Amino acid sequence: MNLRVIKKDIEFLVSDFIEDCLLFSMFHEEVPTEKVEALMNAANDLAEDLFVKVNHPAKEGSKKAYYNNIVKELYAGLDALCEKLSALAKK
Repeated sequence: MNLRVIKKDIEFLVSDFIEDCLLFSMFHEEVPTEKVEALMNAANDLAEDLFVKVNHPAKEGSKKAYYNNIVKELYAGLDALCEKLSALAKK
């Protein structure tokens, strides 16, 4: 997996999550928009943090393992955000 693919994955998955948040907000008007906006801001923060890590890799260690950890961090972060969005629907 090269850097271009990792950057595109970050951009695509985070923007997809934000789109889900917007749709959720439209269909669940009873949920305060501030809570959904907080999740969207958290997703943007996650993307910015990952872009910084991708653009400034660690000097020591295996680059392949470093980038694999970034991808794992992306999936874990988005999974946690999706769980929080789902929890909003259950209230």
